[in-house]
Amino acid sequence: MILLAIDTSGSGCNAAIYDSDADKTLGAAGEDIGRGHAERLMEFIDLALGNAGVDLPQIERVAVTIGPGSFTGIRVGVAAARGLSLALGIPSVGVTTLACLAAQHLRDRPGMPVFVAIDAKRGEAYCQPFSADGQPGGQAAVLSLDEARIAAAKAGGAVIGSAAPLLGDGATVGSADILSIDMVARLGALADPAADRPKPLYLRGPDAKPQAGFAIARA
Repeated sequence: MILLAIDTSGSGCNAAIYDSDADKTLGAAGEDIGRGHAERLMEFIDLALGNAGVDLPQIERVAVTIGPGSFTGIRVGVAAARGLSLALGIPSVGVTTLACLAAQHLRDRPGMPVFVAIDAKRGEAYCQPFSADGQPGGQAAVLSLDEARIAAAKAGGAVIGSAAPLLGDGATVGSADILSIDMVARLGALADPAADRPKPLYLRGPDAKPQAGFAIARA
């Protein structure tokens, strides 16, 4: 299966073409752009296709990161994946950033459970436990640092992600929340199109709030 993987969940904007039968990334493109994912994503998809020597009609599945992460970036990626899925008549699937970070860690350090903790600021963390074989051990949630510390201790194993150093004791491996587009592709190839349709995973509401008190009354 030839798969297009998309990640716009953070400051990076990345795309890759992956051959699941050969377990090989055929081509990739992207940059750490900070903002402007909507303006650059299709450019990177075109570059990835060119680097892979693959035409868009050859794509058989689209995988996209669904969060938690950048509110706007996630919306851009999911919308693009859904649009390409509809236009090409192929399935699209969502991959969480938490699952991707867990899989990256387990690829390099197999054999023990993983508790992923991404710094959500405001004294909170996006968290989820995973077993040693990469299966979720519970639902993703946004927790206070105290709650996350207790949950990590209960889960056991390694604590990874940008919030890991904030949780203190334990088998902690602090790291930036940098996703491998190759891993997004691999997890996307394993996902179930019927159960894992791309839908933004928002564990907390957007920072921007409507200023109802300042609304102009309609005539």
